[in-house]
Amino acid sequence: MAGVQVLDRYYLAITLLVTVGYQMLGFAIAWTFQFDKITDFTGGSNFFWLALMTLLFARTGDARNIVASVLVMVWAARLAGFLFFRVLKTGKDARFDDIRSHFLKYLGFWVWVVSLPVIILNSPSVVGVDHSVPFGTSRDIAGIVLWGVGWAIESIADIQKYRYKARGGPKDEPIRTGLWYFSRHPPYFGEILCWWGIWILCLSAGNNLGGGGKAALRGSVVSPIFTTLLLMFASGIPIAEKSQGQKFYDTAQRPGKSDAWDKYQEYLRSTSILIPIPPALYRPLPEIVKRTVLLDLPLYQFTGRDGAQILEDERGQS
Repeated sequence: MAGVQVLDRYYLAITLLVTVGYQMLGFAIAWTFQFDKITDFTGGSNFFWLALMTLLFARTGDARNIVASVLVMVWAARLAGFLFFRVLKTGKDARFDDIRSHFLKYLGFWVWVVSLPVIILNSPSVVGVDHSVPFGTSRDIAGIVLWGVGWAIESIADIQKYRYKARGGPKDEPIRTGLWYFSRHPPYFGEILCWWGIWILCLSAGNNLGGGGKAALRGSVVSPIFTTLLLMFASGIPIAEKSQGQKFYDTAQRPGKSDAWDKYQEYLRSTSILIPIPPALYRPLPEIVKRTVLLDLPLYQFTGRDGAQILEDERGQS
């Protein structure tokens, strides 16, 4: 049965309108009350509603559509639920101090862009078109496995860090528990794998498609690419790395904590920025390999107040 056509054959307009409207509602609440308790929940749950809405519009029993939509909803529900629980415990999230006061930063276009593979998969440009590609291809399996590995890494890493902080881990040492022993940002690595997996799974439907459906599914590769770029160069790793650097620089100024900066520098030398690698293998790698192949780029280094150099100069004078 062909899906319901709403505004266009790709569901681009209706999903964009829903995303903007949903994010505007979240912005209105956050701005009015100046709090962060629903910010992450609004973003995460937006993915859930787009996947569910387009699946219902599709009116299809095709296994690929159902599996892809459910995987997105599982990912979104886990993320939104965990972040909502965490902010309820902490009461505030400093990441949103700037965003909360700026309307355009809150529109959530990133949610729409990242959701494109499942939006297009469920659209009339694919559903109801005779593409005769049964679910269970090698590409389907590869996509599901990649998503599963990524989801497990992201979920486990979030739990491990939350428990580490809840137990009151050392303030002068970076976390090196579980997956964090192998990567400085395992949740980001897991999230990137999830969305590459979703795109690969959705792409299987376009093997024999004609017209715009096949091109649209291929074009939805912007989803995992955008996710990777966003986490690697915008709101993910750069902010987290510089925040960590600031934290250990400040900690090293306190009485009895002068070795905090040295511990942090050793942590940077021995722990991969993203891809989980045993420190024994990562530490001896040439710097050029770390910078180029493993993308541990200079832009991630803490430079506020020229932190590292100032601290070294102070120690050299003491």
